[in-house]
Amino acid sequence: MTDQQSLSITVADYSAADDAEILLSLLDAYARDPMGGGEPLSDHARTSLVSGMAATPGAFSLIARLGGEPVGLANCFTTFSTFAGAPVVNIHDMAVLPGHRGTGIGRALMGAVEGEALKRGACKITLEVLSGNITAQSLYRSCGYGDYALDPAAGSALFWQKKLT
Repeated sequence: MTDQQSLSITVADYSAADDAEILLSLLDAYARDPMGGGEPLSDHARTSLVSGMAATPGAFSLIARLGGEPVGLANCFTTFSTFAGAPVVNIHDMAVLPGHRGTGIGRALMGAVEGEALKRGACKITLEVLSGNITAQSLYRSCGYGDYALDPAAGSALFWQKKLT
């Protein structure tokens, strides 16, 4: 397991060049991973990601550093629950560099997201996970995440998408 004293997790400052570069580097590593699609970030994403997140109300990123070196990332967006009348935090990207997986960094990032969500008054945290990503599912379940249904007779919620570009 990771030495928790040498692990730090901080909210990224999108206006700081170092944090911006770390964000791009970690997200590119995740994008290249099979669970991130297996392709590098596009040139468009590389040039617009940080400024776009900075311009998006409620967006925040957490960077995990081990001994000062960036090893993990969580990109999150704050939305709103109409049924609860309260903010919701969605984890859009969760990534730990391959050489550091299974050491507790992902769990620490999940805890940091929860702490930030509570600071923002969120009523819940949502995320999506690929059905074949059993390792991530195991982590998320152990942190209290799972399918949800408003009425079990209606079934569980599904996450769908329609690409526009």
